[in-house]
Amino acid sequence: MEENTEHLIEQKERSSKFREGIVASLPIFIGYIPVAITFGLLAKSTGLTLWETFLFSALVFAGASQFMALQLIQGGAEPAQIIIATLIMNFRHFLMSSHLSTIFPIKEKPWLLPFLSFGVTDESFAYFSTSHTPMGVDFILGLEYSAYAGWVGGTVVGYLFGNILPPIFQASMGIALYALFVALLIPEAKKSFSITIVAIIGGLTHSFLTWLKIFSPGWNIILAILIAASAGAWIVDEEENQ
Repeated sequence: MEENTEHLIEQKERSSKFREGIVASLPIFIGYIPVAITFGLLAKSTGLTLWETFLFSALVFAGASQFMALQLIQGGAEPAQIIIATLIMNFRHFLMSSHLSTIFPIKEKPWLLPFLSFGVTDESFAYFSTSHTPMGVDFILGLEYSAYAGWVGGTVVGYLFGNILPPIFQASMGIALYALFVALLIPEAKKSFSITIVAIIGGLTHSFLTWLKIFSPGWNIILAILIAASAGAWIVDEEENQ
């Protein structure tokens, strides 16, 4: 009898923490919806099927990389170029995961680690790394997979119903990705001038390579990322040595 009571109490506590995670994810959930709708709409215009578009968001779950991949597909990039560019762009997740491993209660339920890792995004990482409240596994899952549901659901909605929107509104949604990038870049650029310099180097490098027309669009992005990242590493090292 006591064991059943303890089990019920534990279940209620887990459900409560999961609901708290869902509530905490609402700003991320709401922010994902318009961007995901845009992705679904653009994926349809690119020629992807509904199933391919759904799997794109359900299995990749990396907004910036998904938009980049769409652009590369439209530009006729080879699969290898898309894979390499995505790998480089998402390489930051190695660093993010290393930091979160010191925060996540991994010992609590280690078998859930792959699911916790899959749900990490730039936005959830920002929440986890700045939150001062204790987080259990159930809270983390509630936050991550509520945001995940918003992203995947928004993608499907955009694919199925995006064409209902007025053409001028559809065209304006194409800037959603750029707005997302600006929203992520500006706060960090305000904190550090070095980040501003790295962003400028990356943009100018890509523009210059595109103007040269020597490489394909996929390799232009890869080279721009590598050059900007190398410059960033050098700048940070110089600042630390001063």
